[in-house]
Amino acid sequence: MAQIWHDLLFAHWPVDVAALRPLLPPQLQIDTFGGQAWLAVVPFRMTGVRLRGAPRLPWLSAFPELNVRTYVIRGGKPGVWFFSLDAGNSLAVAIARAWFHLPYFRARMSCTDREGWIHYASERTHGRAPAATLKGRYRPVGEVLSPKSGTLEHFLTERYCLYAADGRGRIIRCEIHHLPWPLQRAEAEFARNSMPESLGIALTSQPLLHFARRQDVVVWPPLLLLAQPDGSSAS
Repeated sequence: MAQIWHDLLFAHWPVDVAALRPLLPPQLQIDTFGGQAWLAVVPFRMTGVRLRGAPRLPWLSAFPELNVRTYVIRGGKPGVWFFSLDAGNSLAVAIARAWFHLPYFRARMSCTDREGWIHYASERTHGRAPAATLKGRYRPVGEVLSPKSGTLEHFLTERYCLYAADGRGRIIRCEIHHLPWPLQRAEAEFARNSMPESLGIALTSQPLLHFARRQDVVVWPPLLLLAQPDGSSAS
């Protein structure tokens, strides 16, 4: 697939590894920076969502999305684990749940740019899913910089695969590619953020905030990872 991400906020909070461990499959190791695990709430909007080589469909190719994620390793390869992905397009939710085995949820969402602020609102409407809401605004501050290897910003953002689990608990990996993130420092005001609460996680500190105006992304088909006798994995 190909897609474009716009007006994206990385809001990261430090969390205890012990709080995340019960929420993840045992086949995945929690990835930490200096011994610290991280949880991210990531609002943005997407355009140009399509199969590569196929035309953009107006009723499927553009919608807001909101992710809650952490960072994991499998077979020495770091990646992203999504606890939830809320989207403002019911068909896209159905396709992503079936094809990528990702925890997508339908939500009532809006994302607008007003007077230099991105105003964002999301309320989950998916049947039998935990209630989750985000409402607030954010904006970039400072110059655009690409994160340098070895920094916390690089650890949190420069990841080129995602992991998921199918209905039998088997691990799936999906490779993605994009240019290095054009990050800016950001500021945000959240009137409501119950996304972590839907996981049973309480956040007590201020988030680390970064903004990206645009990122063009390509996504490869998901691959099933098969456990090997030595504990490694193969597709």
